[in-house]
Amino acid sequence: MKIAEGQGDLARAEAFLRGLRGAPFMQSPLWAQVKGAWKSETVLAEGPDGRITGVMSLLIRRVPLFGNVIYCPRGPVCERPDRDALAQLTAGAWEIIEKYRAAGLHAEPDIPETDTAALFLFDALGWRRRPCRDVYDTVQPRSLFRVALRGKTEEELLAGFHKKLRYNIRLAQRRGVEIVEGGREDLPALSRLMAVTARRDGFQPRAPEYFTRLWDALGPENVSVLLARAEGELAAAGLFVHYGGRTWYLYGASSDRRREDMPCHLLQWEAIRRALARGDDLYDLRGFLEREDDSCGLYRFKRQFGGELVRLAGELCLTASPLRYGLLRRAERWYMRLMPKLTALSRRQSHT
Repeated sequence: MKIAEGQGDLARAEAFLRGLRGAPFMQSPLWAQVKGAWKSETVLAEGPDGRITGVMSLLIRRVPLFGNVIYCPRGPVCERPDRDALAQLTAGAWEIIEKYRAAGLHAEPDIPETDTAALFLFDALGWRRRPCRDVYDTVQPRSLFRVALRGKTEEELLAGFHKKLRYNIRLAQRRGVEIVEGGREDLPALSRLMAVTARRDGFQPRAPEYFTRLWDALGPENVSVLLARAEGELAAAGLFVHYGGRTWYLYGASSDRRREDMPCHLLQWEAIRRALARGDDLYDLRGFLEREDDSCGLYRFKRQFGGELVRLAGELCLTASPLRYGLLRRAERWYMRLMPKLTALSRRQSHT
């Protein structure tokens, strides 16, 4: 086991992840550069020959009254269910907990809840599974939609879509909606659309500089922006991450105008077509922060694409101080519940 020191070790970690099909981009050391308010540490597992066999990228942030929070998004990552690699990463996690005098560490690995073999290894190494009562119990969505691409044709993918979605795609095409690829210069336009969407749907949007940091960290090789224009007017936009043989739909937004032209539906179809052409295994629509039924608009929109609803294992944790850790996670839970209400209240006050 080794705690990464310097750019050389981080470059080795990045090379390992890039060579691993299915590696989540949030475990890339590059992703840590996006999270400006957090410190970062990377733990490496190594084989007898010095070759990397596992990576765990950690984000650390100080919370008033509670001390340091340590979070492992969509990790740790090993080549396969590898007890030795996971044991090394676990040992490194305890070193980081001690270094920052944290109450504990929580991870949300990219492991389906049905993968009992992998979860057994975590259990055996002292990780505790924290019950997940609702969407506010995890930082990342636990339930998400993924569309399998490997071995499929465009026609087969379209056939798997809901018939209403196929109709809306054709409608957007008939009405002249055009999908074009953008670049870094289009991030301000994406940010403005995100603000419009946030006001309409009642959530807190990312600051404009966040999208710039994301682009500059992951670069055009791993990030793309698609723009949907209707008669020259920007109607919708999306930001996508390409990593580990997957395309992730990370952010999407739309104008209050031209929504009847269905630009979001055509934009998603174009993103899927490009992922298929790239040779990706999966198109990840990610999750939703509401109920898993058609009363949730985002759930209803994403399920139309014929993907599999995957439920991940949720939160796994190592706790040095169970009482302090429990209080911290409870405070975070209430914060996540409160933020949408504060955003909605602010929106109502701004309209009065």
